[in-house]
Amino acid sequence: MKKIFPVHPANPERICWGCDKYCAATDMMCGNGSDRTQHPFELFGENWREWGSDYEPEPVAEASCVVTPTPRK
Repeated sequence: MKKIFPVHPANPERICWGCDKYCAATDMMCGNGSDRTQHPFELFGENWREWGSDYEPEPVAEASCVVTPTPRK
């Protein structure tokens, strides 16, 4: 199962973003241990997802969905 990549993580400096393991920056298992891979948010700023020619904004969930409870007998 593929992990969801966080868009704006709370503390990106604590994690190595180089693979799907998301190791702590002090305990990297897959790399050579020299340095962690930074999150794109750290490198390019808040609008990092807008970079590139294939950018499409995520669809917004509709708020018009209302669940009506069924009456009990």
